[in-house]
Amino acid sequence: MQILQKNGSKEARNEEPCQRRERLPLSGMATRAFVMIPKRGNVMSLTMLGIPPSWPIFADGVDWDDARDAIESAELGDGLPLIPPTPGRIGAMLAGVPNPSGPMGLVAPMMGILTPAAAAYCCVIAGARPEELPVVLTALSACLEPEFNLLGIQTTTGTAAVAVIIHGPIRARLGVNGGGNCLGPGNRANAGIGRAFNLALKGIGGALPGIGDMATMGQPGKYVFCLAEGEASDAYPALHVRRGLTADTDAVTVLAVGGTMEVLPEGEQDSAESLLVPLVAAMVWGRYAAQSSQGGPQPEQFLLLPPEVARQLSRSGHDVRGFQAAAFALARDASPWDLLSHAGERWSVPSPALASVPEHIHPVVTGGVGIKMTVLPGWAGGSRSVTRAIMTSF
Repeated sequence: MQILQKNGSKEARNEEPCQRRERLPLSGMATRAFVMIPKRGNVMSLTMLGIPPSWPIFADGVDWDDARDAIESAELGDGLPLIPPTPGRIGAMLAGVPNPSGPMGLVAPMMGILTPAAAAYCCVIAGARPEELPVVLTALSACLEPEFNLLGIQTTTGTAAVAVIIHGPIRARLGVNGGGNCLGPGNRANAGIGRAFNLALKGIGGALPGIGDMATMGQPGKYVFCLAEGEASDAYPALHVRRGLTADTDAVTVLAVGGTMEVLPEGEQDSAESLLVPLVAAMVWGRYAAQSSQGGPQPEQFLLLPPEVARQLSRSGHDVRGFQAAAFALARDASPWDLLSHAGERWSVPSPALASVPEHIHPVVTGGVGIKMTVLPGWAGGSRSVTRAIMTSF
């Protein structure tokens, strides 16, 4: 097996020593990202600026099983099969990037340096495509905002994972699924983007199980938790539009979630109340099950509404603002309180307010046919979601 980069010293090519930098075919990428460094005798190694020297890079034709073993040994994998990172694949991923080694911030918990090249490496091994790199990089950069609290999310003993929601025309260009089974398998863009993002959090951030990542149980969302927002309407504008961006802006939202909770309408399912009451009850249950009401800031609330449910709410006079106000008031007035009883007695807990203000309750229209809704319980440790326009240069 030929490893072109490994700890800055692995034997790579049987060539004569050189006293100058040799350019490699890089599929249009700036050649300064790769440097041939002379070593003792005829041993040379390939160093990629912006990628940690301990991350292995392989020659073309490497045995995939051998490559996977080496990547896993470097603690960069997730247990699933991996694509061998070669100079050609990394070069294609970084085509057109003017500064692959440019630092973009520090990724908790071990404060690894986020660079386009490091993110590209993770995209390659995850099976993502070059056009998906800007989404992954923007999502990673958004996680570095202080209010997101990435250090807490990455090191908690809880089940926190980071969900990635993609907005704008880029959804269609990349083929990201915001329809049926949007949280399930079968879509390459969702899988590639979501997996690359999580591999980068683990690899760049150093969130290794039992070392940086101290989760008691963890959750499947740490493999992939990526979806597209569905089609917007006048009653339910897209989330990034509600946050001040234009509808034609490509954007991404990152949020800390503790899992998913399926919610069904109650009764005859023909009124707004039949939808609101179980949704609010689920959000209240989620808060108290995670004890996130015990001090600290009021959380945000995220819930996924299938288009059919959004239309039904709209017909009943509940647009997004009306929905937020109604859900906030329902929790404040303790209408679902009776559902939060144990042995016939109320729990000794504070008021079940869902958020500090109604605008922090975020319905996101997505998914396929049907009326089954999904609540995304927030992480109890405290995090604020971040929405950013997808970067076009970095």
